[in-house]
Amino acid sequence: MLLATLCLSFMQALIKSLTELHTFEIFFFRGLSSSILCFIYLRWHHIPIFGISKQYRWLFGRAFTGVFATCIFYFTLKWMPFGAAVSLKYLSPIFAAIFAILILKEKVNWAQWFCFSLALAGVALLKGFDNRIDTLSLILAFVAAIIGGLAFIFIRKIGKREHPVVIVNYYMFLSALLMGVLSIPIWRLPSWEEGASLTLIGISGFLGQLFMTRAMQSEAVNRVAPMKYLELIYALLIGLFWFGENYTFWSFIGILLILTGMLLNIRFSTKRSSPSMFADSQK
Repeated sequence: MLLATLCLSFMQALIKSLTELHTFEIFFFRGLSSSILCFIYLRWHHIPIFGISKQYRWLFGRAFTGVFATCIFYFTLKWMPFGAAVSLKYLSPIFAAIFAILILKEKVNWAQWFCFSLALAGVALLKGFDNRIDTLSLILAFVAAIIGGLAFIFIRKIGKREHPVVIVNYYMFLSALLMGVLSIPIWRLPSWEEGASLTLIGISGFLGQLFMTRAMQSEAVNRVAPMKYLELIYALLIGLFWFGENYTFWSFIGILLILTGMLLNIRFSTKRSSPSMFADSQK
């Protein structure tokens, strides 16, 4: 998850910097390049393209929710300050924990809920009262976070019965297909510089999805998902040094709350884990 957040932060910064390209077209190129990388990887390792477990409903469920949530998030990246857009996305681990209780019957103890509350308070402080964030963007950010939390559950439901690159390939191929169709009316041939950035977006996005999927397959959602908050720290640093965004004293208090909540959650979830939970994570 640490590697996933680093790769995805770099990818998001590149997306933010491509101000002249439409979001659909950026998502199309990301999906196409990542899907090609997935196909090469699967063929090289003699892994069936469509998987071996025949869990098609979960695979397509993860793909559809991923495309929907990511597309909305890309729009908020373009419309909001970088740090604010990423911080709002990190409501998704909270919804992932809720879905894990309702669907997967995973247990979240009171200490972990307290940790989630700390992290959520940190997100609220980071967002602040920024008048650059309009109501529609805020609503869309919440929708993306909810659907993103559900995508985590589909990955966990698939478990280790499927190779992570197969799961990523379903998601990337579907995104390339849908975004390719939506890009037709607004298509513009990218410049060489934009093409280089789009290539890097595809590579970093592929690696980020691969690492995140592996993490979600290997451990309980409510214990792994909060570690994605590290991406928010990267986002603030990128916003500061790359895009010249300003942060207040309360922003750094928010960082402290997020880090505290994340680290305490890891401590509590590891301490309270039972042997059955560890056994389940190895299935």
